[in-house]
Amino acid sequence: MTSPQDSIVDRPRFDCRNAYVKALADLAQEDHRIVGVVNDSVGSSKLDAFKKAFPDRLINVGIAEQDMVGVAAGLANGGRIPFVSAASSFLTARALEQIKADVAYSNRNVKLCGMSPGMAYGELGPTHHSIEDIAWLRALDNMTVIVPADPVETAAAMRWAAATDGPAFIRVSRMSVPEIYPEDYEFVPGKAITVREGDDVTLISNGTVLWRALAAAEQLAAEGINTRVISMPTVKPLDTDAVLAAARETAGIVTAEEATTAGSLGGAVAETVVAGHPTRVTILGVPEFAPTGSAGFLLDRYGMSPSGIAESARALIQQH
Repeated sequence: MTSPQDSIVDRPRFDCRNAYVKALADLAQEDHRIVGVVNDSVGSSKLDAFKKAFPDRLINVGIAEQDMVGVAAGLANGGRIPFVSAASSFLTARALEQIKADVAYSNRNVKLCGMSPGMAYGELGPTHHSIEDIAWLRALDNMTVIVPADPVETAAAMRWAAATDGPAFIRVSRMSVPEIYPEDYEFVPGKAITVREGDDVTLISNGTVLWRALAAAEQLAAEGINTRVISMPTVKPLDTDAVLAAARETAGIVTAEEATTAGSLGGAVAETVVAGHPTRVTILGVPEFAPTGSAGFLLDRYGMSPSGIAESARALIQQH
């Protein structure tokens, strides 16, 4: 959590993949049912140490994402707990039918880990951007959709997924982010966390953009604007109570996420507000096929720099 003396901008940054692979190794040590399944992505998933420690529990199917998900579903049928690790753009786009039929519809105990999601592969261009994954998987019944904001939350979501039967999708960021949560943080699905109190306007965010929302709130505080910042790590199920409270108690809501503006966190929030307590909602995200460029540049381009998020909050207040 932040305080006026502790700016989120000044904190050290971490790659959430490191927390992911450590958590996976710890879980595998504790439970022989834990296995990894990858699509020739051992290096990019940082699973080399896991492969060395558990050589018979990491299955590399090669560049065959549909087979990867099918193999994972088969392992789950046999009583294993597979963690499928692949670049989110390829995992969710190429294997969406298998995710739908073999995992979600069949309600299999498969954990889908979308590595380097959003625009983390920025310089490789639109084919490697994974901005649609949240919207796609949020549409599937039985699927829990989790977007951790820091290494602590990534590991906590992994532990929850391993202990809970059923399909889950976890985004695992490669973009460096500061730690937001204390080491004893416990992930609870469907539960939002108010990381900063405020009653003027609300920012709802997750993943790599949450720290930027907190930095925006710091800027607004210097102007006397008290901004509520809500972390929404679970896009499905959504904490509708937290959303409706924000709609009732503040001038409106700005959502900010490294994902498409159509049907992701912003869409889920807007659906909730329309049905429960109409208010102004500004959805920040990616409204198009994002061009080639660094992830930071692209987030700034789409209004998700701290200053850009702050400006959206100011504009919303002025409309109130």
